Amino acid sequence: MSPSNNSSTLGILCVVIGVFCISINDMLIKQLSGGYPLHQMVFTRSAIGLMFSLVLVQIEGGWGILRTRRPGLHLVRGLMVVISNMTFFTALAVIPLADATALFFAAPLFITLLSIPILGEKVGPLRLSAVLVGFSGVILMQRPWEGTEDIGVNRIVLLLPVFSALTYALLQLLTRKLGATTKASALAVYIQVTFIAVSGLFWLVAGDGRYAEGLENESLIFLLRAWVLPDGSDVWLFLGLGLNAAIIGYALSQAYRLADAATVAPFEYVGLPLAVFWGWLIWTEVPAWEVWVGMALIMGAGLFVFLREQQMSRRVARGEVKQRY
Repeated sequence: MSPSNNSSTLGILCVVIGVFCISINDMLIKQLSGGYPLHQMVFTRSAIGLMFSLVLVQIEGGWGILRTRRPGLHLVRGLMVVISNMTFFTALAVIPLADATALFFAAPLFITLLSIPILGEKVGPLRLSAVLVGFSGVILMQRPWEGTEDIGVNRIVLLLPVFSALTYALLQLLTRKLGATTKASALAVYIQVTFIAVSGLFWLVAGDGRYAEGLENESLIFLLRAWVLPDGSDVWLFLGLGLNAAIIGYALSQAYRLADAATVAPFEYVGLPLAVFWGWLIWTEVPAWEVWVGMALIMGAGLFVFLREQQMSRRVARGEVKQRY
């Protein structure tokens, strides 16, 4: 196996591990969303995750690898992941896990589109057509023909996972850009520190729950309710969030360092069946037909993009073509 193929294989393995941990993370946050504010969970999991990440820093080279000449880009990357998480979890408090996850999986489609201006990758008409098919699935899941009363949730809340997907795509493309000179553990530390800073600011401003008083919107209540000391078995759930945060930050950073964005991104679709499984197992949630069809369109488009990428890469390597379609 060539070094390039080996890197791609390791990148795919890392992204699958990361996505599995994300599914656990999403399940735990939805489970805890009825009693704790989002910024408390983010702060706790990031503080715990930071400790694990710092251990990995020592393994990968010591404190010196945390130095960077591009602090601005690292800050933007950190803010992208914070925005992505906050918007997704705010929606997750009120819509089914499978629905939110399926809408979020527009991210690989955004990655394919944005890799053109950001990474200079070439994406031809067939893959662009597949991306359009995928976004038609996103539109279908939005059910534009129904009113707010019929879908049972505010339209803005239903769009939050899509916005989360966009910011997540920007995060991973920046990871690819920065990963050439930065270790995965350092990338994970930067993210955890950004989470701690933003959630700490939330605590200073809204940690006493003053802004949640009188609200009826469950998403806003989840975002702004007062901090509560974890009780009983919830302590272990918070510890699980922290461990997951460390694994997710490292695994996804490593995946996008090792392999092309278009190669590893489609494997994030492993999270779709996992979301359906957790939703069914814990909350007896069964997706509506629009969600199933939307999932199929989004997943089918993403897999087509991936397979086409692999096919054209092989042909370019053999010298059969000079232009990728």
